[in-house]
Amino acid sequence: MISTARYWSLIFLIFLVYLAGMFVTLFENDSAQFAVMAMRMVQENDFLSLFKGPEEYLDKPHMHYWLAAISYKIFGIHDWAYRIPAILASLLGAYSTFGLGRLLYNKNVGKLAALIFLTAQTIVLSNIDVRTDAVLTGFTVFAIWQLAVYIEKGSLLSLVLGAFGAGIAFSTKGQIAILVIGLPLLCHLAYTRKWKVLFHWKVILALFVFILTISPMLYAYYQQFDLHPEKIIRGRGNRSGLLFIFWEQSFERLSGEGVGKNSSDYFFFFHTFLWVFLPWTIIGIAAYWNQLRAFSKLRFKRNSKHELLTVGGISLLFIIISFAQFKLPHYLNILIPLFSVLAAAYLVSLKKRGRTKTLNLVLAGQYFILGLVFTVTALICFYVFEWGTWLEYLPLFLGYCAVAYFIVKKEAPYVRIITISVLSSVLLNAVLNLHFYPKLLGYQGGSTMAAIIQKEEIPVDQIYKLSERHTWAMDFYNQHPIRISTVNEIHSLENIWVYAAEDELPSLTKSGIVWDREIEVDQFRITRLQGKFLNPITRPTVLNKMYLLHIQ
Repeated sequence: MISTARYWSLIFLIFLVYLAGMFVTLFENDSAQFAVMAMRMVQENDFLSLFKGPEEYLDKPHMHYWLAAISYKIFGIHDWAYRIPAILASLLGAYSTFGLGRLLYNKNVGKLAALIFLTAQTIVLSNIDVRTDAVLTGFTVFAIWQLAVYIEKGSLLSLVLGAFGAGIAFSTKGQIAILVIGLPLLCHLAYTRKWKVLFHWKVILALFVFILTISPMLYAYYQQFDLHPEKIIRGRGNRSGLLFIFWEQSFERLSGEGVGKNSSDYFFFFHTFLWVFLPWTIIGIAAYWNQLRAFSKLRFKRNSKHELLTVGGISLLFIIISFAQFKLPHYLNILIPLFSVLAAAYLVSLKKRGRTKTLNLVLAGQYFILGLVFTVTALICFYVFEWGTWLEYLPLFLGYCAVAYFIVKKEAPYVRIITISVLSSVLLNAVLNLHFYPKLLGYQGGSTMAAIIQKEEIPVDQIYKLSERHTWAMDFYNQHPIRISTVNEIHSLENIWVYAAEDELPSLTKSGIVWDREIEVDQFRITRLQGKFLNPITRPTVLNKMYLLHIQ
């Protein structure tokens, strides 16, 4: 393993990257939407009901929003406060990944697995563009770790903690949590043949703890939906929140019913994995293939040097989510702890067996990824969003020099692989958090307009919009949802502001509405980047405009 000083120095750099990401403006849609939903809980003092704008929200359970609301209660309604539960859950996930790696292999594997987990690109991103996945991932790996400890050592405390973690995960995103926890553990039980641990009175206690943990979420669903069969949710009446969370939710995701279909590509997650696990992608693929090949040679016979929890869990979960008709890249987050342990075990094994030639090949692959990081960061800073003065480029050059130092420093391949990989992640995400995202979010009309509204001291309760088009970022930073109105209603109001898109102005003009002041900002769907936007020359051709109009 690398030295303790080197290890904690790398952890400190990762922490600084996460800290910088806390203060980035919220992204539309999901991140800002969920922040607004939690904000509404606090403002209306209603922690049982979930609303997405004017609509009742059935899709996801309450835990993520409760944790964000608690953070708001403690720290106030801020974007950084919204991110605190996700970061804490990720730290729990890192520690649990360490614990799982230590349990299945040894302490060195655990320490490296935690480092890999914290620097995987999708995990870093999930703490900036915060959705439900950070909390889900943190508590699922915590549950897997603790329940695996129970299987191996019979610890009652670990069983209870595992049941609690599973309950929090289930209360965050529903049945997928049970699948993510259950399948790896079933693989582990099948391989170790320790089925007898399931037939013990302790398991009954664990079920009680699990039910107790999810009961607040079930009560909230019951209060909002089951007691009100007259409500029309997604075009249907008589919707049961309990039936939905226990049965309907996952089938809707798999079939695309209710949430819609966005991909029938069964290989979506295979090519998505290439970037979500950066900078460890090559190592992760090699580790997975190496483990499969070992099991193939053994014909899956039990061997104390191998474990099926990680590779078996990854394989089964990959197959299941690949058949879903609704897919998003962050669905892979739940697999990152398992891949982290697998990749760490592979690297430690190569070092232990003295496989210098293979380590050098892996190092070459990591140099290739580092080269990509150098190229991307240079393009971002020198072309996509240029800095104003040469002094602003100084931190970037210092970062390049620091990485170059460890490239030329004579160290063992194993140490270089870890150091170069972590520094690749730190360099890339430092540039993203401190430069790229702040510049990019200048083109998010809602948050940009909210800053102007605050500066100009425009009363937020006098702002209206003409359509049900969501304005999550503006709603959050105004800390007040924009009222939905119509052109006819606008005619009867005085001294108000109308927030309108470029394509809505003709209807206002045609109806005879006049305004004496107009504030204009650029608008682009920043979570769907395209080449024309990243190119400064063609960027103006893909920008839209948002307007705030003062009606006397």
